[in-house]
Amino acid sequence: MSKTDPVRLAVRKTYKLYIGGAFPRSESGRSYPVTSSKGDFLANAAKASRKDARDAVSAARRAFPGWSGATPYNRGQILYRVAEMLEGRRAQFVAELVDAGTGRAEAGRNVDAAVDRLVWYAGWSDKITSIVGAANPVAGPYFNLSTPEPTGVVAVVAPEDPLLGLVSVVAPVIVTGNTCVVVAGERAPLPAVTLAEVLATSDLPGGVVNILTGSTAEIAPWLASHMDVNAIDLTGVTDAELAVACEEAAAENLKRVLRPTGGTDWSADPGTRRMTTFLETKTVWHPTGV
Repeated sequence: MSKTDPVRLAVRKTYKLYIGGAFPRSESGRSYPVTSSKGDFLANAAKASRKDARDAVSAARRAFPGWSGATPYNRGQILYRVAEMLEGRRAQFVAELVDAGTGRAEAGRNVDAAVDRLVWYAGWSDKITSIVGAANPVAGPYFNLSTPEPTGVVAVVAPEDPLLGLVSVVAPVIVTGNTCVVVAGERAPLPAVTLAEVLATSDLPGGVVNILTGSTAEIAPWLASHMDVNAIDLTGVTDAELAVACEEAAAENLKRVLRPTGGTDWSADPGTRRMTTFLETKTVWHPTGV
């Protein structure tokens, strides 16, 4: 740079919520500082409120008919597109994971694993029905068919693993036709906001995934007690008392609950459990005819 070149100020990124395909600030106007693993200031993240959680649930409910009615093949195509877009921003995700305290080599492996995880779930989109569904033998002149259907709106408390863990809890929920409201990891929320930007530019309809940043202890109970939430994944709840309180609140409208297990190895083969947990089984009887 020569002495005559103007000094340019960096354009600081504004981190917002992701609700209904848009990026609003919290209605409360609150934010909280996000720091690196070394304590350096990185950004101010929006601190979602109860009203933001309600708005996110409403957006997820509006998106549910269209998303659940899409063909499984189409949902798989969109998840694959998300993987493409995520890989295209690999350097940015690596930098954010490094800021969160992950070694650079490990951060690169985590981003690659997140891309692979999305591709893996995309491949399951048109196969899970064949694995979970069944033609049941019955004593009578009937066909008896059991087929899986999405549960509805799923609240997801994401783990503190800011990318691979996040992808590993969101992808199985949406690939089967559910929509979701995600509470991002409180300590390192920036990769979640960047993932929201990926989702917004990858053909995923607005409202299918809604991402809130802020206090897990504040937001999770409201989602657990919300009467228009059909299921809740408590994976990211590390406080035992909070987990119990959320389960008790979820019982009010018989939500499906995936309990926190702790110590999950997100790089391991995930299996089908997270997909089948948020599926309902519909059984149909039909005369065989003559």
